[in-house]
Amino acid sequence: MTKVAALFVHYGGVYYGDESIDPWWEGRDARQYDGPWPVVAHPPCQRWSQMNNVNAKRWGFKLGEDGGCFAAALATVRKWGGVLEHPAESRAFAHFGLPRPRPGSWQRIANGEWVTEVRQAAYGHNAAKRTWLFVALEKGPPPELDWRPVRGTHQIGGFDVTLPQLPRRERIRTPPAFRDVLLAIARSARP
Repeated sequence: MTKVAALFVHYGGVYYGDESIDPWWEGRDARQYDGPWPVVAHPPCQRWSQMNNVNAKRWGFKLGEDGGCFAAALATVRKWGGVLEHPAESRAFAHFGLPRPRPGSWQRIANGEWVTEVRQAAYGHNAAKRTWLFVALEKGPPPELDWRPVRGTHQIGGFDVTLPQLPRRERIRTPPAFRDVLLAIARSARP
Protein backbone atom coordinates (compact mmCIF):
# COMPACT_ATOMS: atom_id res chain seq x y z
CA MET A 1 0.00 0.00 0.00
CA THR A 2 1.30 3.45 -0.93
CA LYS A 3 2.38 5.52 2.05
CA VAL A 4 0.63 8.91 2.41
CA ALA A 5 1.77 12.01 4.29
CA ALA A 6 -1.10 13.62 6.23
CA LEU A 7 -0.23 17.31 6.59
CA PHE A 8 -1.52 19.88 9.10
CA VAL A 9 -3.33 17.25 11.17
CA HIS A 10 -4.07 17.17 14.90
CA TYR A 11 -1.61 15.27 17.05
CA GLY A 12 -3.09 11.91 18.03
CA GLY A 13 -6.09 12.38 15.72
CA VAL A 14 -7.72 10.23 13.07
CA TYR A 15 -4.53 9.95 10.96
CA TYR A 16 -2.55 8.23 13.73
CA GLY A 17 -2.07 4.50 14.35
CA ASP A 18 -1.64 3.38 10.74
CA GLU A 19 1.87 2.55 9.52
CA SER A 20 0.93 3.59 5.97
CA ILE A 21 0.28 7.19 7.10
CA ASP A 22 3.03 9.69 7.99
CA PRO A 23 1.23 12.35 10.11
CA TRP A 24 2.57 15.91 10.23
CA TRP A 25 1.11 17.94 13.08
CA GLU A 26 2.00 21.48 14.15
CA GLY A 27 5.15 20.32 15.95
CA ARG A 28 6.56 18.81 12.73
CA ASP A 29 5.78 21.90 10.63
CA ALA A 30 4.07 20.48 7.55
CA ARG A 31 5.28 23.47 5.51
CA GLN A 32 8.65 21.68 5.45
CA TYR A 33 7.35 18.42 3.92
CA ASP A 34 9.28 17.58 0.75
CA GLY A 35 8.17 14.12 -0.28
CA PRO A 36 8.38 11.47 -1.37
CA TRP A 37 4.77 10.37 -0.79
CA PRO A 38 1.46 11.81 -2.00
CA VAL A 39 -0.38 13.90 0.56
CA VAL A 40 -3.66 14.63 2.25
CA ALA A 41 -3.42 18.27 3.36
CA HIS A 42 -5.66 19.97 5.93
CA PRO A 43 -4.10 23.47 6.15
CA PRO A 44 -5.49 25.74 8.88
CA CYS A 45 -8.62 27.55 7.76
CA GLN A 46 -9.38 30.21 10.37
CA ARG A 47 -7.60 33.05 8.50
CA TRP A 48 -9.42 32.24 5.24
CA SER A 49 -12.98 31.87 6.55
CA GLN A 50 -16.11 33.90 5.92
CA MET A 51 -15.84 35.02 9.54
CA ASN A 52 -12.35 36.47 9.12
CA ASN A 53 -13.63 40.07 9.15
CA VAL A 54 -15.21 39.50 12.56
CA ASN A 55 -12.10 37.72 13.81
CA ALA A 56 -9.90 40.53 12.48
CA LYS A 57 -11.83 43.11 14.50
CA ARG A 58 -11.87 40.89 17.57
CA TRP A 59 -8.25 39.62 17.53
CA GLY A 60 -6.44 41.58 14.83
CA PHE A 61 -6.00 38.75 12.33
CA LYS A 62 -5.62 39.61 8.67
CA LEU A 63 -7.14 37.63 5.82
CA GLY A 64 -4.76 34.89 4.76
CA GLU A 65 -2.30 35.43 7.61
CA ASP A 66 -1.64 31.71 8.10
CA GLY A 67 2.15 31.63 8.02
CA GLY A 68 2.16 30.31 4.47
CA CYS A 69 0.36 27.07 5.37
CA PHE A 70 -2.20 27.09 2.52
CA ALA A 71 0.43 28.08 -0.05
CA ALA A 72 2.72 25.29 1.15
CA ALA A 73 -0.11 22.74 1.11
CA LEU A 74 -1.13 23.69 -2.42
CA ALA A 75 2.46 23.53 -3.70
CA THR A 76 3.00 20.18 -2.00
CA VAL A 77 -0.16 18.64 -3.48
CA ARG A 78 0.87 19.87 -6.91
CA LYS A 79 4.41 18.49 -6.53
CA TRP A 80 3.70 15.10 -4.91
CA GLY A 81 0.05 14.49 -5.81
CA GLY A 82 -2.88 14.10 -3.48
CA VAL A 83 -5.70 16.18 -2.08
CA LEU A 84 -6.11 19.46 -0.21
CA GLU A 85 -9.21 19.94 1.94
CA HIS A 86 -10.61 23.32 3.08
CA PRO A 87 -14.02 24.54 4.25
CA ALA A 88 -16.49 25.60 1.58
CA GLU A 89 -16.40 29.35 0.93
CA SER A 90 -12.71 29.45 1.85
CA ARG A 91 -11.25 32.67 0.50
CA ALA A 92 -7.95 30.85 -0.08
CA PHE A 93 -9.28 29.25 -3.27
CA ALA A 94 -9.88 32.59 -5.01
CA HIS A 95 -6.69 34.08 -3.56
CA PHE A 96 -4.62 31.28 -5.13
CA GLY A 97 -6.50 31.30 -8.44
CA LEU A 98 -8.53 28.14 -7.86
CA PRO A 99 -12.11 28.15 -9.16
CA ARG A 100 -15.12 27.93 -6.89
CA PRO A 101 -15.97 24.21 -6.65
CA ARG A 102 -19.49 22.96 -7.30
CA PRO A 103 -21.14 19.99 -5.57
CA GLY A 104 -22.20 16.92 -7.50
CA SER A 105 -19.13 16.15 -9.61
CA TRP A 106 -15.46 16.80 -10.17
CA GLN A 107 -14.56 19.86 -12.24
CA ARG A 108 -11.32 19.64 -14.20
CA ILE A 109 -9.38 22.88 -13.93
CA ALA A 110 -6.04 21.95 -15.52
CA ASN A 111 -4.11 18.93 -16.68
CA GLY A 112 -4.41 16.57 -13.71
CA GLU A 113 -6.06 19.12 -11.40
CA TRP A 114 -9.64 18.88 -10.15
CA VAL A 115 -11.96 20.55 -7.62
CA THR A 116 -15.29 19.67 -6.06
CA GLU A 117 -17.52 20.38 -3.07
CA VAL A 118 -18.70 17.60 -0.78
CA ARG A 119 -20.54 17.45 2.55
CA GLN A 120 -18.77 15.57 5.30
CA ALA A 121 -22.17 14.64 6.81
CA ALA A 122 -22.43 12.08 3.98
CA TYR A 123 -19.38 10.44 5.60
CA GLY A 124 -20.58 10.52 9.21
CA HIS A 125 -19.93 14.06 10.46
CA ASN A 126 -22.69 15.45 12.68
CA ALA A 127 -22.82 18.73 10.73
CA ALA A 128 -23.19 19.21 6.99
CA LYS A 129 -19.60 20.59 6.95
CA ARG A 130 -19.45 21.65 3.30
CA THR A 131 -15.89 21.07 2.15
CA TRP A 132 -13.92 22.06 -0.94
CA LEU A 133 -11.34 19.67 -2.35
CA PHE A 134 -8.43 20.35 -4.68
CA VAL A 135 -6.84 17.24 -6.20
CA ALA A 136 -3.69 16.76 -8.28
CA LEU A 137 -3.38 13.39 -10.05
CA GLU A 138 -1.09 12.00 -12.73
CA LYS A 139 -4.13 10.25 -14.20
CA GLY A 140 -7.74 11.17 -13.66
CA PRO A 141 -10.48 11.71 -13.00
CA PRO A 142 -10.56 11.25 -9.23
CA PRO A 143 -12.84 8.58 -7.80
CA GLU A 144 -16.56 9.19 -7.42
CA LEU A 145 -17.66 10.67 -4.08
CA ASP A 146 -20.88 10.68 -2.08
CA TRP A 147 -22.22 14.08 -3.17
CA ARG A 148 -25.60 13.79 -1.42
CA PRO A 149 -26.68 17.09 0.20
CA VAL A 150 -26.88 15.62 3.72
CA ARG A 151 -27.91 18.29 6.24
CA GLY A 152 -26.51 16.78 9.45
CA THR A 153 -27.97 16.88 12.94
CA HIS A 154 -25.88 19.82 14.19
CA GLN A 155 -24.36 23.03 12.86
CA ILE A 156 -21.02 24.80 12.71
CA GLY A 157 -20.88 28.57 12.89
CA GLY A 158 -24.41 29.62 13.80
CA PHE A 159 -25.83 29.70 10.27
CA ASP A 160 -28.85 27.49 11.03
CA VAL A 161 -30.53 28.37 14.33
CA THR A 162 -32.79 25.30 14.08
CA LEU A 163 -29.83 22.97 14.77
CA PRO A 164 -27.69 22.72 17.92
CA GLN A 165 -24.10 23.97 17.75
CA LEU A 166 -21.24 21.46 17.81
CA PRO A 167 -18.40 21.91 20.30
CA ARG A 168 -15.11 23.06 18.70
CA ARG A 169 -13.46 19.65 19.04
CA GLU A 170 -16.29 18.04 17.05
CA ARG A 171 -16.36 20.82 14.43
CA ILE A 172 -12.79 20.17 13.31
CA ARG A 173 -13.02 16.37 13.47
CA THR A 174 -12.53 14.41 10.24
CA PRO A 175 -14.82 11.36 10.17
CA PRO A 176 -12.92 8.09 9.61
CA ALA A 177 -14.95 7.37 6.44
CA PHE A 178 -14.00 10.76 4.98
CA ARG A 179 -10.35 10.25 5.98
CA ASP A 180 -10.41 6.94 4.12
CA VAL A 181 -11.77 8.61 0.97
CA LEU A 182 -9.08 11.31 1.12
CA LEU A 183 -6.38 8.67 1.61
CA ALA A 184 -7.71 6.68 -1.37
CA ILE A 185 -7.58 9.83 -3.53
CA ALA A 186 -4.00 10.50 -2.44
CA ARG A 187 -2.99 6.90 -3.12
CA SER A 188 -4.45 7.14 -6.61
CA ALA A 189 -2.41 10.28 -7.32
CA ARG A 190 0.68 8.41 -8.43
CA PRO A 191 0.27 4.94 -9.94
